Amino acid sequence: MRTDAFALRHIGPNENDLQTMLKTIGVASIEQLIYETIPDDIRLKNELNLEPALSEFEYLSHIQNLGTKNKIFKSYIGLGYHPTVIPAVIQRNIFENPGWYTAYTPYQAEIAQGRLEAILNFQTTIIELTGMEIANASLLDEGTAAAEAMALLFDVRTREQKKNNVLKFFVSDELLPQTLSVLQTRSTPKGIELVVGNHETFNFSDDYFGAILQYPGKFGQLYDYSSFIANAHEKEIKVAVAADILSLVKLTPPGEFGADVVVGTTQRFGIPMGYGGPHAAFFATKEEYKRSMPGRIIGVTIDANGNRALRMALGTREQHIKREKATSNICTAQVLLAVMAGMYAVYHGPNGLKYIANKVHASAVTLADALNKLGIYNTNTSFFDTIAVKADASKVKPVAEKHEVNFFYIDNETLSISVNETTSLSDLNQIISIFAEAIGKECFTLSEASSSNSIPASLERKSAFLTHEVFNSHHSESQLMRYIKKLERKDLSLNHSMISLGSCTMKLNAAAEMLPLSMANWNSIHPFAPIEQAEGYQIMLKKLEHQLNVVTGFAGTTLQPNSGAQGEYAGLMAIRAYHLSRGDHHRNVCLIPSSAHGTNPASAAMAGMQIIVTKTMENGNIDVEDLRVRAIEHKDNLSCLMVTYPSTHGVFESAICEITQIIHDNGGLVYMDGANMNAQVGLTNPATIGADVCHLNLHKTFAIPHGGGGPGVGPICVNEKLVPFLPTNPIIPTGGVEAITAISAAPYGSALVCLISYGYITMLGAEGLKKATQYAILNANYMKARLESHYPVLYSGEMGRAAHEMILDCRAFKEKGIEVGDIAKRLMDYGFHAPTVSFPVAGTLMIEPTESEDKAELDRFCDALISIRKEIEAATKEDLNNVLHNAPHTLAMVTADSWKFPYSREQAAFPLDYIAENKFWPSVRRVDDAYGDRNLVCSCAPIEAYI
Repeated sequence: MRTDAFALRHIGPNENDLQTMLKTIGVASIEQLIYETIPDDIRLKNELNLEPALSEFEYLSHIQNLGTKNKIFKSYIGLGYHPTVIPAVIQRNIFENPGWYTAYTPYQAEIAQGRLEAILNFQTTIIELTGMEIANASLLDEGTAAAEAMALLFDVRTREQKKNNVLKFFVSDELLPQTLSVLQTRSTPKGIELVVGNHETFNFSDDYFGAILQYPGKFGQLYDYSSFIANAHEKEIKVAVAADILSLVKLTPPGEFGADVVVGTTQRFGIPMGYGGPHAAFFATKEEYKRSMPGRIIGVTIDANGNRALRMALGTREQHIKREKATSNICTAQVLLAVMAGMYAVYHGPNGLKYIANKVHASAVTLADALNKLGIYNTNTSFFDTIAVKADASKVKPVAEKHEVNFFYIDNETLSISVNETTSLSDLNQIISIFAEAIGKECFTLSEASSSNSIPASLERKSAFLTHEVFNSHHSESQLMRYIKKLERKDLSLNHSMISLGSCTMKLNAAAEMLPLSMANWNSIHPFAPIEQAEGYQIMLKKLEHQLNVVTGFAGTTLQPNSGAQGEYAGLMAIRAYHLSRGDHHRNVCLIPSSAHGTNPASAAMAGMQIIVTKTMENGNIDVEDLRVRAIEHKDNLSCLMVTYPSTHGVFESAICEITQIIHDNGGLVYMDGANMNAQVGLTNPATIGADVCHLNLHKTFAIPHGGGGPGVGPICVNEKLVPFLPTNPIIPTGGVEAITAISAAPYGSALVCLISYGYITMLGAEGLKKATQYAILNANYMKARLESHYPVLYSGEMGRAAHEMILDCRAFKEKGIEVGDIAKRLMDYGFHAPTVSFPVAGTLMIEPTESEDKAELDRFCDALISIRKEIEAATKEDLNNVLHNAPHTLAMVTADSWKFPYSREQAAFPLDYIAENKFWPSVRRVDDAYGDRNLVCSCAPIEAYI
C-alpha cells in the first residue's frame, strides 16, 4: 500500500472499517453495494482517462513549478481589481484557518455566532461607507451585484410603470465593461432594454424604470451625480450606483446624494486579486426594499433568555420558499471573503482607512503632476486613484512590459493608471521613468508625495463612519488575533466534527489543496493581465476544464460561474442560445420536477422561461408518465428539463435514460443539476444518462471549502451542441464561437480557488476519484443500516439502497410534541451540526456523510441520533419542558446556580461519554427567528437602540 497516496488521507474508512461496514449493510463487497445502488445500464464501462495521481509532495512541487510561469508585474490596470495588502494576522488566522474556511452557511445560528458577528461587522462597514440603510452579507462579484441591483429596481417599479410595461434601463457609459457585459446577459431574457449613454446628456423620459452609474467612472473621472439622481427621481426613475469601496472613505457616500442601491466589491479591503476571485461584492439599499433584496442578510434578534443573538433574517424572500418568485436565484454569499474584508475594517478602523485612502489619493495626484511635467497630460479633471493620460500606447506598452509594469490601454492614444494601497514612492518613480524612456525625455526623481487634492469640495466626505466600538478596539495584532479567536470558538466547523448536510457535501478540504492559495505567484495576478503573463493559470485552468470534461463525459467547460446557482443560470442561458441559433425563439418552456432545489425554478425564471412543474410519485421518483404528458403537451415550445441526479431524495432513479429521451424526442435539452455529483464521479456521468449540460458545485464534490456559505465555483460542462455558446468576457475573450455575454465579471470567475479542485482531482486520479464515490455511497448506506430501525428512511432505490445521502422521516414525532428543529438543536449538545432540515420534504433530516469521514465519526453521529431517539420516546406532548425543547444547552445554563429543569445537568450537556473529551458549547440559547424579522437590525448598533 502506498502510504503517500492522497486517497489514503482523503478517504475516511480504512480496510478494517470496510469489512465491518459491509457486514452491517449486508453486502459481501463494495462492488455488490454499487451494483445494488446504481442502475447497471448507466455504469461506466471504462476508467476515467486521467493522468496518474500525484502524492501531496509531488503535487505541491508541481504547483510551485507551474506558478513560476505566472509573471507578477506591477499592476495599475484597475477596472475594479487592485493589488492590496493582506494583513498577516487576517491571512494566518482566517484565510488559512480551517476553523473559518470549513464552516457551513449559518442556518444553525446557535453554533455560528462568531461568523454571524464577523458578517454583521461587514454589513455595518458597507452601510456606513455607502450611506445606505441596509446591506446584505455580500454577493458574488461587482458585475453580478450590479445585475441584482437592476433586477431589484425592475421588481420595485411603480404600479404605473408595471401597468405601462416600462422596460428601459439606462447604463452610464462610465460603467466597468465587464459589469456592462453581465447586465447584457441578465437583461435580455427578462425583456429589459439597456440604453448605454452619457449620463450628462441623458433624457429623463417616462419609459425608463432605472439607471446605473459608476463612482468614480471606469477610468477614474469623478462626477457629482446629485442632480442626475434628483432629476431621475422626479420621473420616478430609481438609481443604482456602483462604487469603489476605498474611495468612499474620502468621497460623499452615494446614500447622501440619493442613490437607491449601491453595489461594488470589497476586494480592496485585504483580499488578493487571485486572477479574478473570489471576492466579496457588497449590496446596500433602502429599508423599504428589504424584501426585494437578494442574498443573505444577517440580523440581530434575542435568544430564549432574551439575550442578544444573531441569525440570518428574512428567509421568506429566498428560493426554497418562493421558488420562481424569489428575489434572486443566488442562495449564497462570499462569506469567507466578507469576513476578511470586515476584519480589515476592524483592524484598521476609521483612522487607518483614512490613512490608506489618503495615501492612495496622494500617490495619484503626485503621479499626475509628475507626468504633466513630462508633457503627458491627465484628462481627468478630478479623480481619486486613477488617471487617464494621453500617450502613444505603441511606445509606452513595450517599455512598461520590459520593466514588468501593466497599465490599461484604453485606445492607441490613451491609457489609464490606477494606483493602490501597495504603491510606493519608488513605484511612482518607476512609472515616471517608463514614460520618460517611451517619449525620449530626461527622467527626474520624486522625493516626496504631493499634499494637494483632486477631489472637488462638493464631493468630499464630511460624515463620520465606523464609530462603533468594534472598529476602534482591535488595532494591535494581539487584540485582533484574540478577537478572531473569540469569534472562531463560537462556530462549529469541520475541524471539530462531521457536518452531514444532505445535498451540501461537506467533505475534507485538504491542506495540500489549500496551500497554493497563499502563494504570490497564484494570488497576485490581475484578471485582465495579458494572458501570456498568466501562463501558469492558463495551463491549470485548461487542465481543470479537461479533467471536468472527462468526469462528466462532456465536450466543453466554462469555469466562469462563481456559484452553483450561477451555474444553473449559465446552463439555461446556453440552452437558450442554442435554441435561438436554430430559429426556435419560441422554445421557452422548462419542465421542473416538484422535488427540485428552489434555485432551479428561480434560475429558470431569470432565464426568461415558462416553468411547468411535473409530479413526483409517492416513492420520491419523477412521475415518468406525467413528465411524458407535459413534454408532449409542450413539444412545440419545449426548451429543457431541469433534473437532479441522483434525485433530491438520494436515489438513482432507474428511469433516468427514459426521462432524458422523452425530452429529446420532444425537441428539448436536458440540464442536470450537479448538486449530487459526489455519487456519480467515476461510476456514471451526466453524458451517459443523456444530459446535455450540467453544473458542478466545486465547493461540494470537488473540495473547495464552503467558507461559511462561500466561496464557491459553479462551472458548467456541456456537450458538443452547446460548446459554441459558452460565455465570454469583454476584455479577455473566453468561451465559444457564438459565445453568450458574461455570466460573471472575471474571465474565469473565481480562478484562485479553482486551484483547490485541480489539486483534488490531480492528487486522487481516476482510481482515487472512483474510490471516493464508492466510499461516499458506502458511508451513507452504513449510516442507513445503523439508523433505519430507529428512524424511518423515507426513500430508497429499487434494491433498498441510498445513494450518497438519505432522508430520515421525523414527522411522526409531532405526536410527542417534537419537531425536526428540536432534533437539529439537540444535536448541538452532542457536538454536531444538524443535517439538512426539512428539505426536500418538510419534517425530515437529509444526511450526507461524504467519503472523508471514518467509521468512528460515523458511529459517534449515529450514536447521537439513536440517543436522541430515546429522548424523543421519553417526551410527552403535555410537558414540553424537556431536553429537546430546551436545546441547545449553553455553558451559562449548565453552570448557573439554579437548575429548574426535570433532567440532570449531565443529561443536558454530556448525554454520551465521547462528548466530555471534546465538548463544543453553543454560545447562545435557541434564537427567536420571528422577533428578528419583526425588529430587523442588520448593523452593529446595540439592540436597545431599536426596541
